[in-house]
Amino acid sequence: MAAVLETSAAPAGSASRRTAPQLPPSTRLFHAACAYAVQKLLLPPIILVKKLKNYIVSPGEKYPDQIKAYPALKHLPVRIFYPPGYDQASTKRLPVLLTIHGGGFVLGNPWDNDAWNRAFSTSHNYLIVALNYSKAPGFPFPKAVYDLEALIQLVLADTTLPIDYDKIAMAGWSAGGNLTLAVSQLDTVKLHIKAVVPLYPVVDFVPTQEAKCAGRRYKPELGGFRGNDKDFLLALSPLFNWAYLNPGTDYRDTLLSPTHSKREALPKNIFMIACELDMLAPEAWRMICSLAGKQVPRDDEVIGRQITTKEGELITGNDDRYAWEEVIKTDGGARYKWLLIPDQIHGFDQDSIGHMVGNDEKCLRDAKMKTDKMIEIIGDWLDEVMNVKK
Repeated sequence: MAAVLETSAAPAGSASRRTAPQLPPSTRLFHAACAYAVQKLLLPPIILVKKLKNYIVSPGEKYPDQIKAYPALKHLPVRIFYPPGYDQASTKRLPVLLTIHGGGFVLGNPWDNDAWNRAFSTSHNYLIVALNYSKAPGFPFPKAVYDLEALIQLVLADTTLPIDYDKIAMAGWSAGGNLTLAVSQLDTVKLHIKAVVPLYPVVDFVPTQEAKCAGRRYKPELGGFRGNDKDFLLALSPLFNWAYLNPGTDYRDTLLSPTHSKREALPKNIFMIACELDMLAPEAWRMICSLAGKQVPRDDEVIGRQITTKEGELITGNDDRYAWEEVIKTDGGARYKWLLIPDQIHGFDQDSIGHMVGNDEKCLRDAKMKTDKMIEIIGDWLDEVMNVKK
């Protein structure tokens, strides 16, 4: 396992997909109108309602302890979460988890993950800093990557934060998962980061969206939203890709498609998490297998199994399709961990899941239980990797 394996090849028929295409003017106009409508017209009232609901129903329960804007990037404020009872006047240093929100590089905000960040900080006594970045189409690739690089440097130079500089990790969701793997390749960031946890990330822009869907697991027997025969990301992907990628962008650029990065370019400790009912899961599976020196799944291999689990159950042993960890002792050591969340969709651990699945109570209950268990597993793994003493 000391040898570095080649990353998995692109799916059949996608080898010619090496650069982002120049779309017809009518298509570009349509995508631009959609992006503007969502960013400027649809999201603001949803965000306002969410804030009012939180203020009225559970004021302060999920809010950060501090919102801070650094002068050099004052348009990108960060949200800071301290563990319960932490005395900010204390000299005690804390392990740090930097988090990056998702949204297809077009949507989303750091407050999307407030509940998750608060839960993690509370259960594992970490300082959480939710990062921010500029959105496409106004700021296409690679602007978000370099925004994050600059913001991370500002956070780590902030002497008012009780950072334990030997215990810094990153986590990100979806597009944010991609960005954790991208920005952590930059020398200015990589030297600080001990581990990354990409949650259901996009890691390869080479395969077509249809090819990605072919490797996804479908379970009509679950019923409700999870039983749909089409992935909800499929309709959004063309808009996200158009917005984030200028024509001619190389799909194999390792800051865009980190699955094409060499092992040594990435952090040594990676915990990849994916969802069984997600078109992005197969590419994450192939990437982590390749990094760990395991057999890389075929391009046409469907992820997971055609079984359903008990409500709230994770499969954490005795089935390599769902969970494993490889420790590589050569070249300074590295740990690669894989967890596939059974019977759940992309974004299952976010508050916004309710907007997607509506009144699908079975899906929501299962998601909440699996989110709680996943947070516990992530925290325990980071504690071990970074040698955090409790």
